[in-house]
Amino acid sequence: MYSGQPLPLETPDAAAGAAASGVALIRTYKAWKGSNIFLLGGRLIFGPDVRSLFLTVFLIAAPVAIFCIFVARKLMDDFPHHSGISIMVIVVALTLFDLILLMVTSGRDPGIIPRNTHPPEPEGYDGNTEVQPGQTPPLRLPRTKDVVVNGIVVRTKYCDTCMLYRPPRCSHCSICNNCVEKFDHHCPWVGQCIGLRNYRFFFMFVFSTTLLCLYVHGFCWVYIVRIMNGERTSIWKAMAKTPASIALVIYTFISVWFVGGLTVFHLYLISTNQSTYENFRYRYDRRTNPFDKGVIKNFMEVLCTGISPSKNNFRAKVQKEPTILPRTVVGGFASPMGKELNYMGMAVHSGRKPIWDGSVREADDSDGSLANNDRQDKDGVSADISPDLSRIIPPEDTEGRSIMNPRHSSWERRSGDWDISPEVARESKQFSGRNGTQQSWTDSKV
Repeated sequence: MYSGQPLPLETPDAAAGAAASGVALIRTYKAWKGSNIFLLGGRLIFGPDVRSLFLTVFLIAAPVAIFCIFVARKLMDDFPHHSGISIMVIVVALTLFDLILLMVTSGRDPGIIPRNTHPPEPEGYDGNTEVQPGQTPPLRLPRTKDVVVNGIVVRTKYCDTCMLYRPPRCSHCSICNNCVEKFDHHCPWVGQCIGLRNYRFFFMFVFSTTLLCLYVHGFCWVYIVRIMNGERTSIWKAMAKTPASIALVIYTFISVWFVGGLTVFHLYLISTNQSTYENFRYRYDRRTNPFDKGVIKNFMEVLCTGISPSKNNFRAKVQKEPTILPRTVVGGFASPMGKELNYMGMAVHSGRKPIWDGSVREADDSDGSLANNDRQDKDGVSADISPDLSRIIPPEDTEGRSIMNPRHSSWERRSGDWDISPEVARESKQFSGRNGTQQSWTDSKV
C-alpha cells in the first residue's frame, strides 16, 4: 500500500545484474522527489530550510560562551573545595547535549512515507473492465477511505502528490513535499519536519533548552548577589559592574517564555496523545481520540518505546529514470513538453516565425527502409529529392491565409509572415522544373 520510490536494489547480486545489463544506477537520495537536502552521501536528511539551523546553533552557543567567560569563570574560585568548577562543567555538558539533540532532530528521517510510482487500484477492480467511448469509468479512486483504530472509525485522505492513502495521523508537508507519519509540524528552527521518528528528540531538545536557560539565568543572579554581598553595595550597583550578566538575564528571561511555554504545551499534547497539527485543527474536540491510552501509557509511548525503522534507504541503488526523448509527430519532431514542433524542417514556436531547420534531413538519413523506398522510383533509379514547398508551406485559401489545422488558430499564418530562405526557394524551383510545372510563391498581405 505504501510502496514508494523506484524499488531499491538491496542485494549485491541484483545491483551487479542491473549494472551488467547496462542499466544506470544511482543512489536513492539523488533521485528523491521531495525538497530535502542530503549530506554525507544520504546519511543525513534535512529540510529545505536547513540554513536556519545555523541561526539556532548561534542563539544557543553564543550566550553560553558569554556565560562561561564572564560569569562561570569568575564563580569557580568562590566555592570551597574547587566545587565551583562544576558550574562550568555542567553548563558545557548541558549545551553539548542540547546541540546533539538538535542535530539528531534535524538530520534524521522524521517518518517519511515513500511515494508510490503508480496510483493504487480501486477496490473491486479486476483489470478486465472495458469502458466504451463516451461512458464514465465504473470505478473511480475515492478521495477518502475509512479505517478502524481501536474500535473508532478514522477517515484517511488520498495524497495526489505521493499517490497513496495517508495512514492515520499522517499529513503532507508542503515545505518538504513529503507525507510524514504522525506529522506534528514543520519546525523552521530545526529545519525539519517533526514526526513519528524524531518527535521524542524534538521534545527533549526543547526541554533541555529550557533547562539551559534556567541554569544560565539562575547563576547570573548568583553572581550578581555575590558581588552585592562581597562589596556591600546595592543590587543596582552590583548589576552595573557585570553588564554581561544583565544581558544574559534579559536574554534568558525572554527565551524561557518561548521554549518553556513550548515545553509545557508539548507536555499537554503528550499526556493527551495529540499532535500539534491535530490540536490546531480541533480534531478531537467533538469526538473521542482513538489514540489516547491514558496519561502514563501516553508518556511511555512517546519516551520509552522503540523508534520504528525508516521506510526509506536513501543510500540504496535504484534505476535511473529514463529521459523523455523527443517524439516524432506527422513527419516532424515534438519536444516532450509540446512547446516546440519542428514540422518538416521548420521549427514552429508559439508567437515566433518559423525557421528553417536541418532536422528533416537528419531524420530522413536515419529513417531505414522508408527513406530508401522514397528515394527510388519504380525502375529502381535513385531520384533526386529536394524539399517540397507543398509539404512545408500550408496551402493557401482564397483569402491568402495559410491553414494547417482549422481547429487551432495558432497555426493560421499570413503567407507574408513565413520566412523562406533563398536556398529553399531555389531547390523548389528546380524540383518544379523537373516535373514540367512552375511553382510560384505569392507574398500576399491582407
